[in-house]
Amino acid sequence: MVAPNSEYTAVYRLSWGPRSPSNYGGSEAEKEAPDTGTPHPCSERSRRNREGFDATVPSGRRNVTEGGRRIRPRSRGVAIRERRGPWYATARGRIGSRTPLPWERPRRRHLAGVARVAPVRRHNLTPPRFRFVKSFLNSQRFMRGHDDNTRTAREARFLMGGHDWVYLLGLLVPFVVYDLALKASLIAALPERPNPAGWLGLMRSDLLFGLAYACLWVGLFAVARRGPFRRVVVVLFHLVTILVALVVTGVYRYFRTTGSMPDLDLVLASLSSPKVTGGAVASASSPGLLAVLGIALLYALVGPWLLKRLLVSWGERPSPGRGVAAAGVPWLGVFGLFLASYALFSFSLFPGGPPEAGKAFARDAIVSVAMTGAEETTAEEETTRGDGTVATEQPPPDASLLATGLERRNVVFVHLESTRARSVTPYNEELETTPFMDELAKGSIFAENARAVVPHTSNALVATMCGIDPPTTPEGTDSLGDRIPATCLPQLLKDQGYDSVYFTSSVQTFERRPEVVKNMGYEEFYPVETMDKEGFEKANYFGYEDDIMLEPSRRWLEGQKKTGAPFVAAYETITPHHDYQAPDRYGIEDFAEDEELNRYQNSVRYVDFFLKNLFDQYKEMGLYEDTVFVLYGDHGEGFGEHGRRQHDNAIYDEGLRIPLMIVDPRRAGERVETPVNQPDVLPTVTDMLGYRIRGGDYDGSSLLRPLPEDRTVMSSCWNEDGCLASIKGDVKYIHHFGDKPDEVYDLSEDPLEKDNLAEERPEVARERLPELLEWHARTNDDVVVDAGESPR
Repeated sequence: MVAPNSEYTAVYRLSWGPRSPSNYGGSEAEKEAPDTGTPHPCSERSRRNREGFDATVPSGRRNVTEGGRRIRPRSRGVAIRERRGPWYATARGRIGSRTPLPWERPRRRHLAGVARVAPVRRHNLTPPRFRFVKSFLNSQRFMRGHDDNTRTAREARFLMGGHDWVYLLGLLVPFVVYDLALKASLIAALPERPNPAGWLGLMRSDLLFGLAYACLWVGLFAVARRGPFRRVVVVLFHLVTILVALVVTGVYRYFRTTGSMPDLDLVLASLSSPKVTGGAVASASSPGLLAVLGIALLYALVGPWLLKRLLVSWGERPSPGRGVAAAGVPWLGVFGLFLASYALFSFSLFPGGPPEAGKAFARDAIVSVAMTGAEETTAEEETTRGDGTVATEQPPPDASLLATGLERRNVVFVHLESTRARSVTPYNEELETTPFMDELAKGSIFAENARAVVPHTSNALVATMCGIDPPTTPEGTDSLGDRIPATCLPQLLKDQGYDSVYFTSSVQTFERRPEVVKNMGYEEFYPVETMDKEGFEKANYFGYEDDIMLEPSRRWLEGQKKTGAPFVAAYETITPHHDYQAPDRYGIEDFAEDEELNRYQNSVRYVDFFLKNLFDQYKEMGLYEDTVFVLYGDHGEGFGEHGRRQHDNAIYDEGLRIPLMIVDPRRAGERVETPVNQPDVLPTVTDMLGYRIRGGDYDGSSLLRPLPEDRTVMSSCWNEDGCLASIKGDVKYIHHFGDKPDEVYDLSEDPLEKDNLAEERPEVARERLPELLEWHARTNDDVVVDAGESPR
């Protein structure tokens, strides 16, 4: 027997097996050695040999022989063989004081009635398509510990083994770095870059959230040592981290695109319209960004696993022994981690940095979205009264039109999508984008200071055609597909014998448009899906150029002329909407140095050609003189003038001030200087048609009647509790619900809203804020009914 060696000691259990070249490491001569009459394995001698023996491998020896026994080291292991004629004992293992791994252990087989133990691999019975998943979930046996007592104690002291830490940090560190890098890029793009202290304050919430997230998962991994619970934790770790990373990317991309942070309602509304949302996301994504996201997603799925496999290939494989799992869960350390995670997350709720950046921006993306959800829940709880009632909407009050004996005439609404006042010629004489509209304005009822109530399309439709202040939140916008809390103009005129039709060059899936159109009272609806697209260009990610509506309009009007009935027709344009692809049917001109703004201005110019074509169509068909045309913008569009882009939260005049004119071929033009808004359209049109509204509860006033000079017009951002605005005369007040300091502007001296007078005129906020908040509450929660009853 070879004497034990202090550096390498291997202990193996040997059993008898048949002699074969595959299990015999000797020379060819040894393999062909004659039978020497080895006793049968069932004999006493064989049983004694099968009970095993101990052997050692001295350092530096390639072959060790002791009597008839030969010990031959192999690559990263040793083979021990005792020759007894055709029967010999064999075992394999790795050099080192540990038990062989499962795939290295001998497995018993029966051959010709003789027990045989050989180091054979197990058969893989897993179907090929599931082998990778099984390998991923079972790789490294979920990083069990080692049998060495010293190592076990050390790893238990640090909650997990080294392989666990590599696996966790392999995903947590890139995730935190990714979050911080996104936030830093946004801070660098702010119009006014903060100082170093401001940078640290704006990054604080993101850093604290990242540390809280890491502590949470370290604690969960320390508790889930093995078994099904470990597998569940590993799968959740990857899925949740991927989901959080995608939300963070979406939130910060939304901020870069619009200049404002989304709320929970907006996130849910986006998820409810995947086709439109997908188009918007695609339009704002570059191939480079998609490639980076793809690589990040792939790494999040398999990166930690590959990193750990790479580490293991450099070092020692973990054994299947008890290790850290046998040492028990360090509950005190785990409790400390969970407590630290809760504390760090709580501190991340408090924003830092300069107040001009806004609290929502100063918070981590996930924290910001979660805070809006919590605030909305709190607001809903506050609406529940002590007597068991909650604020909700009641059915719209009955309304009807009372004719005054004038001739019935047609009404045409032209919805100017995303068209701001400063981008059309009637409101900006220096910009020659809409010369035809400029000619129309000279003979129209022209509102010089018209504003949108909510800078969002569906809300503007309801405000204009239903004469009410619409809901101001994404949730309220979605509810318009269920019911509208007013009787709209198409329905009112239907009772007077009018027919109605609605055309749009956009897809019908946007914000439940068919349901909203039906609830407004329109009888026929023609979205772009019903039109021939051949020969027409796409205008953006969910619509085509507006001329696509002309031929369907002609066909419908020809049929309508045969009936002789008056009608209400609506044309919803879509060309100026983001992403401003600017169809070149009528050429492209240079209006701005900024490429995106120039495409937008050319899209607005295209709509002017559509207007001319539409008016020509009505003239050719002999309908022009008998028709009242209402041209209105649904909202404006921001291009970074105040750090905000697009429209949903553009509370400044580039987002709120819109063109509004009513063209009546039988009436001379006049200009209205008093601030007005979209709900004023319905009472104005009914006045022009010779009807008086009986009943109902409408918020607008007719532009044909004198308006009070001190009239106040109110507007709201589309985000829940994002911002509000009050315009009274030439003074505009903006409230940000504490996210940013309030603002006051004198529009007569500062039409571009550059000089904030809030500190110089604090009385404006004191006077207008209560009225503004009361209007906001009333708009979203009209009346009170019993909580146990459903709204009718």
